[in-house]
Amino acid sequence: MTEVLQSSIPYDALKKHPLPGIAPLTVADWLIVDEAYRGQMSMRFSLLSGKPDLVLACDPGALLAAQEVLQLVLDHLRKRTDFRINNDEVMCPDGRNVTVDWAQPLLTAGQIIQEDICLLQKVGDEHVLTGAVLCFPASWTLAEKFMRPLTGIHVPVSEYDANIAKRVQRLFDGVRVGQPLWRKNALWYDTPELFTPRVEAAPREPVPAKSGPYLRSERQCILRLPNTDAVVFSIHTFMVRREDILDAPAEV
Repeated sequence: MTEVLQSSIPYDALKKHPLPGIAPLTVADWLIVDEAYRGQMSMRFSLLSGKPDLVLACDPGALLAAQEVLQLVLDHLRKRTDFRINNDEVMCPDGRNVTVDWAQPLLTAGQIIQEDICLLQKVGDEHVLTGAVLCFPASWTLAEKFMRPLTGIHVPVSEYDANIAKRVQRLFDGVRVGQPLWRKNALWYDTPELFTPRVEAAPREPVPAKSGPYLRSERQCILRLPNTDAVVFSIHTFMVRREDILDAPAEV
């Protein structure tokens, strides 16, 4: 197994916050390109080309939302100097050229940015996962969560009780266009593997904080799309060695 690691995390991943632990985010800070870009993108390309059924799903009714989030990604990257976008082709920082395919927008996005992208659309009283490119699942599977509402997605998270469920739903209802939000998590792992799907019937055994050699932290951002009104839940995954995170000064 090839290790794909960051040397640090740009926030204090171990600082505890009450769930759901939400903070405001500027649109300009939505996407991150870090030192693990080349390695993570190599893994993403391998998964998207070799195991697409495990990491990619989009309901036909979510196509417009998926196209809108791809346009948002491209607009964001046009402001960076490490990406070049010419017509329907993107030159990435690792030298790859990716053709923009508007018929498969989530596939395209998954080959360009490190973030996994989940699309949630309001159906009845809850937001439902109607599309996703999910190359780095942290002990869950896209197949089990696809087309399920937020309460179903969070099975079997013990902390996700009825009170938290209502707060999260209000959060998804209330997030405004141009005013994204973000949160973080932090879990200790025995290995640095990024593709770690697990079914609900076989949850991961927690790794003790005192002995875990790797810390995995997800920077999760929540944005509302202005045209389709879908909510984007993006995930940037950091994986660092224990000594790098514990020996480094904490950042806010």
